[in-house]
Amino acid sequence: MSATVDRIASKLADEALKVMDQTGNERFYVEVGDLIGSASQTLEEAFLTEVRVRLAARQAMAYIKKHKAPET
Repeated sequence: MSATVDRIASKLADEALKVMDQTGNERFYVEVGDLIGSASQTLEEAFLTEVRVRLAARQAMAYIKKHKAPET
């Protein structure tokens, strides 16, 4: 993918996740992806990848924190 598509997808993912955090709508990114996909399938795929990577990272960090031994 081009650097432009990656940059735009990353920015859109950041903004979508902010809205999701503010509203509690966990599927908001799907709505945004559908909107993007009507104009550019390439951007839609890049956006969804960016969101999923960030969501997976959040889950992984929560899991690690849960299992991390307390520091002394």
